[in-house]
Amino acid sequence: MKNSSVNSTNCMKKTVLKLKRLLNLLIVAIFCLGVLVPPALAQAILPQPDPEFKGDIGVTYETSGEPDKSIMESPEAPDDAPNIILVLLDDVGFSSSETFGGSIETPTLERLADEGITYNRFHTTALCSPTRAALLTGRNHHSVGSGVVQELATGYPGYKGLIPKSTATIAEVLHENGYSTAWFGKNHNVPDNQTSMVGPFDRWPNGLGFDYFYGFIGGETDQWYPALYENQNPINAPAKTSDGEDYNLTHDLADKAIGWMNNQHSIAPDRPFFLYFAPGATHSPHQPPDSYRDKYKGVFDDGWDEERVKIYNRQMGINGETAKTPDIIPADTVLTPRPEGIPAWDDFDESAREALAKEMEIYAAFLDYTDVEVGRVLDAIPEKEVENTMIVYIVGDNGGSAGGGVNGTCNTMKNLNGLGYNIEEIKECAEDWGARDTGTSPGYSVAWAWATDAPFQWTKEIASHFGGTRNPMIIKWPKEIPLTPDKREIRDQFHHVIDIAPTILEVTGIQEPEIVNSIQQQPIEGVSLAYTFGFDKKLRNGEGAEGTHKTQYFEMFGNRGIYKDEGEHEWMASTVHSKPVGDEPLKPFDEDEWELYDLKTDFSQGNDLSKISDLSASPYLPKKLEELKDLFLVEGGKYNVFPLDDRFVERGDVSLRPSFTAGRYHFDFYEGAVRLPEGTAPDVKSKDHKVTAQVTIPERRAKGVILALGGETGGYSFYIKKKKLHYTYNYFGTPYDVVSEADVPSGDVELGFVFEYLGDYGDGAGSPATVNLFIDGNQVTNFTENIEHTVPARFSLETQDVGMDLLTPVTHNYKSPFKFKGTIKKVTIDIEPPPEEST
Repeated sequence: MKNSSVNSTNCMKKTVLKLKRLLNLLIVAIFCLGVLVPPALAQAILPQPDPEFKGDIGVTYETSGEPDKSIMESPEAPDDAPNIILVLLDDVGFSSSETFGGSIETPTLERLADEGITYNRFHTTALCSPTRAALLTGRNHHSVGSGVVQELATGYPGYKGLIPKSTATIAEVLHENGYSTAWFGKNHNVPDNQTSMVGPFDRWPNGLGFDYFYGFIGGETDQWYPALYENQNPINAPAKTSDGEDYNLTHDLADKAIGWMNNQHSIAPDRPFFLYFAPGATHSPHQPPDSYRDKYKGVFDDGWDEERVKIYNRQMGINGETAKTPDIIPADTVLTPRPEGIPAWDDFDESAREALAKEMEIYAAFLDYTDVEVGRVLDAIPEKEVENTMIVYIVGDNGGSAGGGVNGTCNTMKNLNGLGYNIEEIKECAEDWGARDTGTSPGYSVAWAWATDAPFQWTKEIASHFGGTRNPMIIKWPKEIPLTPDKREIRDQFHHVIDIAPTILEVTGIQEPEIVNSIQQQPIEGVSLAYTFGFDKKLRNGEGAEGTHKTQYFEMFGNRGIYKDEGEHEWMASTVHSKPVGDEPLKPFDEDEWELYDLKTDFSQGNDLSKISDLSASPYLPKKLEELKDLFLVEGGKYNVFPLDDRFVERGDVSLRPSFTAGRYHFDFYEGAVRLPEGTAPDVKSKDHKVTAQVTIPERRAKGVILALGGETGGYSFYIKKKKLHYTYNYFGTPYDVVSEADVPSGDVELGFVFEYLGDYGDGAGSPATVNLFIDGNQVTNFTENIEHTVPARFSLETQDVGMDLLTPVTHNYKSPFKFKGTIKKVTIDIEPPPEEST
């Protein structure tokens, strides 16, 4: 009897174990296969499984039950889910706008500040595409392979330039949960080598969860002649805007966003939408419409030092100045001094100051115009949708840009090539600064960036200090954030750009997915900030609520910072490794000097506690600094920050990244092969190369571009004009023209040129070169040294075109597109292989 009982018990145990195993297997099958998923689990796996048919099916429809329309339906969003409009501007300092103390009118931002909540401790990554990747995914920029811009990507996990498939964007999650999604403006999250018409396209907006995309793919584009795409298709910009003015990109983007929003409401008014509006302004080139150019004339004549003081006085509401947003910075905030290496305004003579003031006038016009266009989009929200639309307006993806150097730049590409402009050159181009058809592609002086980052230290790229990472943000949502007409609501909890995606998930009632497209997802690393406006209903007003973002690292080009909220103290340790000014050699990383701040009492990082002379009064400070430095190493290891890399121009070498052109030295192109981005085109810089074209020339009116690469900022063009064969090399706005002595004959002809680089192969030194032209194999020029300087790293952010020159023209000898009149059978590019391969 006893044995029988034991056997029975053992049998029951085995049966239970078998049932548990079967249950576990069933759960795994359900989880992995996406079938028969219960409602509670449906959102955890995306795309959601197809609905199961419920009904009876006979041999014919007469013998079948009623059809089930539910199997044809798309996923539906949660009940009463809000529309989301996410606005992200580019390269705007914390205090550029009037709302945050600046001299630039921003009427849309002003209105939102009256109607929503203003955040004065919101942070970005200090650079554009890293901020954008973090914003869209809710993960730190190194976690999503975006530790730096795509054009500088290297083969390390944190710097590969590819957003991983294990970090689905907020758009993809919303799309799979019943939202319409669209992206207008700048996309700087596609790897440079994947930007051509052959893709792959899985990292383009349509592959990241967006139903519709209209904008440009790179880091910047000409505002008059942008490199536009609609979804994955290159398109030409119209000649005029919707109001009949000369075309300018931001107005066009606003038009398209308004049209898309209206269509959504007309066709599916009950379906919520997610609209991401990222116009690319105010990144260089600063090119506002003519109607704005003179609006700020004389406003900045006192210079950047005085402008920064004016901004600070407005922020504080002192010395006769009135703050547009009272308490935008605490009353004990210190105005940090001008860094060494940024010149004083008085260091320049009167004519130079006139030119430098013009830089800021045009920038101000650009920001003003951009904010007005954002307002057009927001004003177009359908009336029935206004109440339940959450607007998130982030004013900049980093601080003011230092890319213009000490004097500013007439051509941003020249600076990106490690070169710059002296003040006399700035004087020469100042009058045309950013105007249409002038060839200027300008950016202002680093000193203006620093001034408009008041009261903080430094600028864009300096991730260690808030001049690079703190940006204004305002959230408006009438349904959940009531108006407070007597005051502007300010939130001072510390938050970061990775917190936007989880905030959107919370307010829409959509859970974070665990699997997307069969790929296990990395957990979202941000935290929701919805508590700051009392969304959890525990507080109607989130003012004064304890912040939830407790730790955050910062890193860019070796500039590093680490934030730690310990309640009584909010610590920030910072080190500047690579400055945007000066020419002193970079130190080894382990020799960088760290600073220590307590943000609880030091809003602007104005009091470096590591410099306290009497540490006996605060003996714990050195230990605290060491703790924070160790914490940076821990966080850096966790989020793929290492290896630290302070190179800039060197990482621009396209050979560091995969490419369809890698290892190839012979290329054949055919008529109609246009809009090939430079990053995927044959790299002919600093190398001997030869181009031959098999063409048919008509009897009359022979003209047009055979092959062109680049545009007004730099490039080359091979073309026919007035029966002569031409080659123009554009060195950052300085043209070198080579013209044939003989006319081009009609009929079938072989045309060509030979480019001989006079430096060492591929040295990127910008050495001189010689170009000679050929007709049917006969040399029709005789030059020994005709190009004094060549472009070392990159011509432009434009494209290679066969049979025309799209976007801006390489040379003003013609107007784009200057389409070839005749037939191009084939254009061949032969590049001399490197010496080790030649032998």
